[in-house]
Amino acid sequence: MSTTGFGTPAAVSLIGLGALGILYAHRLEQKPEVCTLTCIADKDRQKRYAQEGIFCNATPCHLTLVDPEEPPSRPADLLIVAVKGTTLDSAIPDCRQHVGPGTVIISLLNGITSEEHLARAYPEAHVLHCIAQGMDALRTKHSLVCGHPGELILGTDREALQPDVARVLALLRSADIPCREDRDIIHRLYAKWMFNVGINQVVAVFEGTYGTIQVDGRPRELFIAAMREAIEVARACGIALTEQDLQEYIALAGTLAPESMPSMRQDALAHRKTEVELFAGTVLARARELGLATPVNAWLYEKLQALEHR
Repeated sequence: MSTTGFGTPAAVSLIGLGALGILYAHRLEQKPEVCTLTCIADKDRQKRYAQEGIFCNATPCHLTLVDPEEPPSRPADLLIVAVKGTTLDSAIPDCRQHVGPGTVIISLLNGITSEEHLARAYPEAHVLHCIAQGMDALRTKHSLVCGHPGELILGTDREALQPDVARVLALLRSADIPCREDRDIIHRLYAKWMFNVGINQVVAVFEGTYGTIQVDGRPRELFIAAMREAIEVARACGIALTEQDLQEYIALAGTLAPESMPSMRQDALAHRKTEVELFAGTVLARARELGLATPVNAWLYEKLQALEHR
């Protein structure tokens, strides 16, 4: 048994080689004494990766890729789900071969619902809550440039899964992946969602970068106003987000590389479907149920829908 509490080495599977997937796959594959990494990718994706390569800060990634239909030698100790929210439904069955009783699953997706979907799909697994924040990852095709790796924040609202949190944190730290635990992880999950509601959507609508909301002006005002609406929705759902949460994330936004951009803006530039349903879509749906007015998010939703159609 290793110091991580998993096997020696741990069996780690990862699905989704976008910005976060490349960032963490690159770090994990460099630590064979810590884990054996398997990346789930269908044959078409494997062909593209073979032709174009996968790079992290100009360094080639040498990843083991397997088709979803190809069974691994044993189920994963840890499954990392790093797909976009728009493809989670199709990714879940692609992970089937890698999940067994006790497999720990962490989701790097934005929003507040992916863990619920994964827990319903895999009741035999141990689904933890995980938040990826603070990274300024910029991806072009399969090449990632990342100046600040940010951190993963892990936790659970189930006491029985607390040992799994400790095991995953130990594994990540052994792979030099910045991470920490938050004992009030549901509060933190909603706080990060609040941040995404503001920064992802406003930068995408104004076709800018992080620098767009780091200076005074209408984009910054809307960035903060959209987050305030998300706070009201969260509070009505029983999650007591505070002014301190808002100010902490405004400060975090100021630390991001001004020339970089959030995932939603990158998706728009690449003509990919955005995660607007995870952000304004969720705000609006819950606001309707709760009888709240959220005009800023309604405006952002309309603009982002028009952007996708365009």
